[in-house]
Amino acid sequence: MVSAGLEILGLGLCVIGSLLVMVVCGLPMWKVTAFIEANIVVAQTIWDGLWMSCVVQSTGQMQCKVHDSVLALGHDLQAARALTVIACVFGVLGLMVVIAGAQCTNCINDENVKARVVNAGGVIYIISGLFVLVPLCWMANNIISDFYNPQVPASKKREIGAALYIGWAATALLLIGGALLCCSCPSNGNSGYSAKYAPTKRATPNGTVDYDKRNYV
Repeated sequence: MVSAGLEILGLGLCVIGSLLVMVVCGLPMWKVTAFIEANIVVAQTIWDGLWMSCVVQSTGQMQCKVHDSVLALGHDLQAARALTVIACVFGVLGLMVVIAGAQCTNCINDENVKARVVNAGGVIYIISGLFVLVPLCWMANNIISDFYNPQVPASKKREIGAALYIGWAATALLLIGGALLCCSCPSNGNSGYSAKYAPTKRATPNGTVDYDKRNYV
């Protein structure tokens, strides 16, 4: 029961983390406009994401433009695109593997094999979390470096967007859920001792069989 509970808890955390990764992949709020020095333009806010850039007006109107060329993007954006997409694919793959080896399913009959399959699913989710963590930290480092770089104009400086914080939360869920799945072990239903003792027979002088009473004490 404890192992099944860990599987359910770990799978739930990993599924939520994978869904958040998919949301982060599509959100344009990886970088947001920094209002510093003379850059006090509150009429509009600029969002930069992996796939598009958006301009949000103070009236609530929003205009987005998809990045025209992949080669024109920075190395951090190109790597972030690839790694987040791979992380999403690994999330779906990990879900299929864990469901196949879960104790509540009958896809696999051998309990030891089922536990190993669940462990493999946990490893896949951990790898997915690491794939998300790399572009998030890389992007955050570039944003902070440009923010404190005096050679970068104030109008070009950006701040960390909400997508990065959501991504870090998704990474934590994936790593914790994957670790719980790796702790799964086969059920102990058939591992108990089932030794059977045959009663000792003893022949009596009159030809009858007498059982040793010490075996029933």
